Amino acid sequence: MRVAIVHDWLVTWAGAEKVLEVLLSLFPDAELFTMVNFLEVEAAPILRGRRIHTSFIQNLPGAKSNYRKYLPLMPIAVEQFDLKGFDLIVSSSHAVAKGVIPDPEAVHVCYCYSPMRYAWDMQNQYLKQTGNASGLKSIMMRWVLHRLRLWDFASAQRVDHFVAISEYIKRRINSVYRRDSLVVYPPVDCRKFDYKKTRKKFYVTAGRMVPYKRFDIVVEAFTKLRHLELIVIGDGPDFKSIKSMAGDNVHFLGYQSDQVLAGYLEHAAAFVFMAEEDFGILPVEAQSAGAPVIGYGKGGMAETVIHGKTGILVSDQSVDSLVKAIREFENERKGNETAFCAIDCHENALRFSRERFCSELEFLFDTVAKSS
Repeated sequence: MRVAIVHDWLVTWAGAEKVLEVLLSLFPDAELFTMVNFLEVEAAPILRGRRIHTSFIQNLPGAKSNYRKYLPLMPIAVEQFDLKGFDLIVSSSHAVAKGVIPDPEAVHVCYCYSPMRYAWDMQNQYLKQTGNASGLKSIMMRWVLHRLRLWDFASAQRVDHFVAISEYIKRRINSVYRRDSLVVYPPVDCRKFDYKKTRKKFYVTAGRMVPYKRFDIVVEAFTKLRHLELIVIGDGPDFKSIKSMAGDNVHFLGYQSDQVLAGYLEHAAAFVFMAEEDFGILPVEAQSAGAPVIGYGKGGMAETVIHGKTGILVSDQSVDSLVKAIREFENERKGNETAFCAIDCHENALRFSRERFCSELEFLFDTVAKSS
């Protein structure tokens, strides 16, 4: 069976790429198709020796640093991939990868992280990021995004089977594409954490500092709770502005390796996270390391954190709600040392292990192959 794996783009090694890594391990002989590839082999050893096909966008001016500006060309680019002769096509998609035109005899399974947010609910953010929030150019771009939504919906109808990363995304796929989907949670490497280490009194938050991650809420809450220590790991465009609002009890470490992050998670009193994520790997990794999670109970986190057992979820993204939740957590731990215990957190995280992901996908692909 000839297999093609289609991924949106390869510029960083983040959550979607960790899923891609497992897909490539499941299909070691698969050929890889992507809009652009600017990853060094050292960052992704699994790509070494792999046959990788890129689109014409790879060679356009400034594509390495501004590939997102070519989003309006990506539907055309992804449709140019020649997939004739492939029996199974697996698209790893949050933008355009699912829009390939498959061989009529092929089966196309899309592992969908989200319907294209640039064209749908994140349209205004995309326009701001590209400098097209107002003016005549903004009107033209809004028309382009309108056309992109039409293409996005139409191309979704070419997919044979959708697989969603969470129940939250399953609902969005149904709402946007009018398609049903199966939920297979992304893989989390639970083996790299030691949940048995001694808990300390500091709290941890981590991630890329962009507006929707809501680091401002977390930092402002702990600035009010001056008797508690917060460790902030990560960088991004909002780093300086977030740091400027912090009290002396909030410590910024910037970008850190996975090993350093794991060390803090294994000792933290809790992990704090106020973003609305489609799934959210970090809260699961925190639980795997034995750290309970305090955060926003919407999106994927509503599915990965057990309220009252492996963490505390709040109903709105506000400083007051988070402060109240942290105080509740502190009181629970004082009154009962076994509350939010590390073993419960770790065992809950195992529901999202890499082994479970591989098993569920292998079963799905076997079923698809037998029915085609």
